Amino acid sequence: MKPFRYVQSFVDRKTGAVFHYFRRRGYPRVRLPGIPGSREFMAAYQRALDGPQMPVGASRTKAGTVNHALVGYYDSTIFFGSLAPGTRVVRRGILERFRAEHGDKPIALLPQKFIVLTLNKLRPSVARSWLATIRHFMQYAVSAGLCGSDPTQGVKLPKVKKTDGFYTWSEQDIAEFEAAHPIGTKARLAFALLLFTAQRRGDVIRMGRQHIRDGVLQVRQGKTGAVLEIPVHPQLQAIIDATPNEHLTFLTTKAHKPYSGNNFSAQFRVWCNAGMLPGECSPHGKGGMSEIS
Repeated sequence: MKPFRYVQSFVDRKTGAVFHYFRRRGYPRVRLPGIPGSREFMAAYQRALDGPQMPVGASRTKAGTVNHALVGYYDSTIFFGSLAPGTRVVRRGILERFRAEHGDKPIALLPQKFIVLTLNKLRPSVARSWLATIRHFMQYAVSAGLCGSDPTQGVKLPKVKKTDGFYTWSEQDIAEFEAAHPIGTKARLAFALLLFTAQRRGDVIRMGRQHIRDGVLQVRQGKTGAVLEIPVHPQLQAIIDATPNEHLTFLTTKAHKPYSGNNFSAQFRVWCNAGMLPGECSPHGKGGMSEIS
């Protein structure tokens, strides 16, 4: 059988048992169950291949710290097995910000008071995402024996007040989205198209370079049928020029196909979550994002 890449096998001299490990430079060391080629082996092997690189210095993390717990969490079946890929990206962003402030602190001494105080400083929708992320992480820590109890247990999720109509973006919301998604990314281009054209999502997802002539973007609105000529703002043009694109529409899915309205909204929500924006932030609203204040 052809050997598997990054897999090393060891024989226990006392028992004769064979153990297999995934060992790749810059990645966590993972023990692979079963016999090479078996279903359980291949599943674990694929998870190891797809897993995130070990953070710089992870091999030198002090046992019992938040840093140490996060290394194990990212490599666990709890993280990979129960969370969707998009959710993993969002939660990893939240946890890395948490690590930057508290990585060297003992995970077992994280008090519930800290959880409550942190939640009180966050906007309700952001607080809900933060609490769900930390709660899932702490549940792993308890199951791995890294702490005796979950400090998030019993802490209630903040309630988000319902409002009439679509949420109005603030200058802070705009700044946070742009900070999370630099120029050159698809997320930033989508945001700029919404922001600088003030069109509905259904019109924005159909826009392409062929609609721009002499610095003017021509749009036929899908809802009204009206034909608009919108001068292209210099900032929007700069973002368009900096974003790789070889398709008829500026915005395409991972399969290189145009978005449907609902798929675009779902993807936009993922981008908003990555910037820890309020749950009410969306590309919807009268005149697209003309509702931004």
